[in-house]
Amino acid sequence: MSMTCHTLDGRAVLDFVACGCSSNALLDRYSVRNYSKTNSKGSCRGYGARLNRIRCGVSSMKTAETPAPKKAAEALLNGVPQGLPLVLNLTKESRKPVSLTNLFEVVANDLLTLNQNLQSIVGAENPVLMSAAEQIFGAGGKRMRPALAFLVSRATAELVGLKELTKEHRRLAEIIEMIHTASLIHDDVLDESDMRRGKESVHQMFGTRVAVLAGDFMFAQSSWYLANLENLQVIKLISQVIKDFASGEIKQASNLFDCDVELEEYLLKSYYKTASLIAASTKGAAIFSGVDNYVTEKMYDYGKNLGLSFQVVDDILDFTQSAEQLGKPAGTDLAKGNLTAPVIFALKKEPKLRDIIDSEFSETGSLDEAIALVKACGGIEQAQELAKEKAHLAIQNLECLPKTAFRLALEDMVMFNLQRID
Repeated sequence: MSMTCHTLDGRAVLDFVACGCSSNALLDRYSVRNYSKTNSKGSCRGYGARLNRIRCGVSSMKTAETPAPKKAAEALLNGVPQGLPLVLNLTKESRKPVSLTNLFEVVANDLLTLNQNLQSIVGAENPVLMSAAEQIFGAGGKRMRPALAFLVSRATAELVGLKELTKEHRRLAEIIEMIHTASLIHDDVLDESDMRRGKESVHQMFGTRVAVLAGDFMFAQSSWYLANLENLQVIKLISQVIKDFASGEIKQASNLFDCDVELEEYLLKSYYKTASLIAASTKGAAIFSGVDNYVTEKMYDYGKNLGLSFQVVDDILDFTQSAEQLGKPAGTDLAKGNLTAPVIFALKKEPKLRDIIDSEFSETGSLDEAIALVKACGGIEQAQELAKEKAHLAIQNLECLPKTAFRLALEDMVMFNLQRID
């Protein structure tokens, strides 16, 4: 088994690539395939290796006795089956389509209360900033992050016999959505995006200065509510997310048009920009349920792996969907020099792609040629395998939870994400 360790400001994030198969890896309602990454010796050679698909029957959802809480690295290692990585079978015959409406039905009342509270908790000290916040809150959105917080809250609450969510659970979900919204406002400024969720972006309506201040205001307001939770562990956890956002933007800006960027750097940036908030929301929810450290760390890992898988899928869609579906031109990240997983994989096989990117698409039609090369040399397919591997790890992380409607919804969230590239 190979192991890669990334250190995130003192926090160890471990990625394991294991060999073999375990009968307790997944719930029996999912069929899986054992992807054997082959070379002359049959050993693993990373994501770019040719994959031989071998059916692996996994029928039991029962696991061995849950180990006592251990160090994070040991807990992660024990949670990975021996052998080659199991990847979810996403063929159309093996599963039914998942919709967000059905997915979040079990926390629909929680989300309704959240939507009613969001605008009021932003505050009304400044009418312009309030209008800016209303613009993006009013645009809707999937509310995926607070929904995940509610699902984990209820799933872990059942472990300790907690019948109803606490006010801390609910406030945490609101804080998470406020932080996410603030980051979107700032992202639109940095990316010069005119549209957000089908409406004009805040900076397009109110100008860059107001947009920056609105984002700052929402970060500050969420921090105030965070402090009032009076839980030092959660305060540290969520505060780190805001730092991670900045680290991710800096990392991305420093690697523009860099054809030597490695997959590990891409995953680290993706953690900072996307997975960090999701992981913090799922772990924070478990902390407020009062479960033990082993479960809270598994919930953190679930959020991290789901977040990474989600980002990889988004980056795939940037190449495979139309401008109408994306709401922006296809290949926008590549055009700006942001090299994502499909490009990183393709660069390993196609030298001409490097030359085009190095030129920063100075010639007419060069961007379209680069997109075609990414598709032609397997960059999309390899990125899909990466997304599925992270998704499989997320499913494994849920094994410590009782088999309830909330756990099943958390699993379906993983499937919904992968369904977007099916």
